[in-house]
Formats: sequence, C-alpha cells, structure tokens
Amino acid sequence: MFQVLLGPDGAGKSSALAELRTSLPHWRAVSTDDEFLGAGHALIGRLRRHVVRDVLPGLGDAYSAEFLASVLQTAVVHLRDEVLRAGDTPLLVDSYYYKILAKCRLAGIDEHPLYEWWRSFPQPGGVIYLDVSPETAWRRSGHGTRLNPLEHFGDHPGWPGFERYQKGLGKLMLEEVGHLPVTVIAEQPDVARTAAAVAEVLDR
Repeated sequence: MFQVLLGPDGAGKSSALAELRTSLPHWRAVSTDDEFLGAGHALIGRLRRHVVRDVLPGLGDAYSAEFLASVLQTAVVHLRDEVLRAGDTPLLVDSYYYKILAKCRLAGIDEHPLYEWWRSFPQPGGVIYLDVSPETAWRRSGHGTRLNPLEHFGDHPGWPGFERYQKGLGKLMLEEVGHLPVTVIAEQPDVARTAAAVAEVLDR
C-alpha cells in the first residue's frame, strides 16, 4: 500500500515529509532527498547532485536530453524498488516517476520508450497533490537564486520563465495521474498545516 505526494517545485513536499515522520510514524516516507536515504543508498543522492552540477550545465551541448532522462531514471527505479520491498508497510512516496517524467517532457523529450516502462510500475492507491502558486514558489526559491535549470525555462532563472515552467509542470503532472484518485491540498500558510492536511488525507 502506498500513496504519492506530488506537487510543483516549491510546494513543500520535503518539509511536509519530514514533519510527518513524527506525526505519522506508521507511514514510511520514501524520497531521493538525502535525509530520507539510508546509508546503503547514498549513491542516489550523489547521482542527483551530479545531475545538477555536471549534466544540467552541459545540457544540449555536452549532454543530450536523452542522456539526462537516462540518469534521472536511477531515481525512478530506486523509488520503484522501495515500493516493491515495502511489503505491507504503508509508504508515502515523494513524486514517484510522475514529476521526473513531466520534467523530461518539458526538457524536450515528448515521447520516449522509458515512459512506457515507468508507467508499467505499480500504481499508488492515490495521489496527494500539494498546490502552490508560482508566486509563493518563486519567493521560496529566494526569487530565483536557488533554482536549477530543471525548474525554469531560459538560460537564466527569471520570473517569466519560472512561472511558465511551473504552470506547464503542474499541467503535465496532473495529466499523468489522471487515472488515479487525486486529492488536491490548497496552499497552506506553513509546514505544520501542510503536514496536518496530508495526515488527514492519509488517515482517511
């Protein structure tokens, strides 16, 4: 049994997952963020950092969009493996393959054989979608100072490219999970209330 926590960049998924560790200890959070990776999976975090540091700056020149998708797939397969290993343990999975697939499409790969493989993975019982306005996400990003190239359109982070990217990202993610029960949680004023809203859905 697993649920997916989904949302655009800056929605607060990681913060909510960390908060839920104490309020819902019977649910296990699964994510590729370092704080959720066990010692045996440190490679996943290193690969993610290398994508940001090495691949994204050379995207379109040293590295193709297809190469990017191939590297990002390591995170997708890790999340699937955690789902398969869980048995009866209830899991709350950060984004699963849905967000990475949407970002690959926004990078210019509209169709790829990998997508059909990812879509064949076990499907969650439901999706909890954390909504956030682009304006709030932009503020949380330090007005663009903490963005990477997979969070905005254009060579440099700016508000118009960020807003357009995030709106496109949200649209593609919701299309991808359209066959599943989706609960949308409206933007909350703080992490505690976001986590409480997620916990309420999980308790149901």
